[in-house]
Amino acid sequence: MYERKIPVDMSCPLRLTMSLIDSKWKSCILDELRDRALRPSELHKALPEATPRVLDLQLKELVEDGLATKTIFPELPPRSKYAITELGRSLLPILDAMIEWGEKNAAVFERKYGARP
Repeated sequence: MYERKIPVDMSCPLRLTMSLIDSKWKSCILDELRDRALRPSELHKALPEATPRVLDLQLKELVEDGLATKTIFPELPPRSKYAITELGRSLLPILDAMIEWGEKNAAVFERKYGARP
């Protein structure tokens, strides 16, 4: 598990919020979980650019931070599902604003990175 070298500035709400969703995939994971609980394999398929190791680490951090839950079913072979919590759901308006901003400014990114597929 990644350990921060510099502690989070608890007096700054922006830094505190960013500390929870600062990685490349956490916002995407929460967005995928907004409508239903998903198995790890479903999340891997939804986010194929993310390596399995990174996705698993970030899922673990989301659970530790209380933004997602992991349910392990007592069966053989064992299976698990991740779901967004109410705390995680409270971040969705922020994610929606980021999505809307990205859509409005897509031309900037197309000039920089090329046209969208």
